[in-house]
Amino acid sequence: MRNGDNKSKLQERIDENLKRVYQEALDERLPDRFQDLLQQLREKEAGK
Repeated sequence: MRNGDNKSKLQERIDENLKRVYQEALDERLPDRFQDLLQQLREKEAGK
């Protein structure tokens, strides 16, 4: 069962690291250029 425990621990570490990386990506601020483009799209949609 030792091998199963090692896989379980490894899987937990992989899961934790993936969650951390994805959360960091979600927390990143969008570049100003993308913010501007989104604002232009919102304004265009509101004008319809």
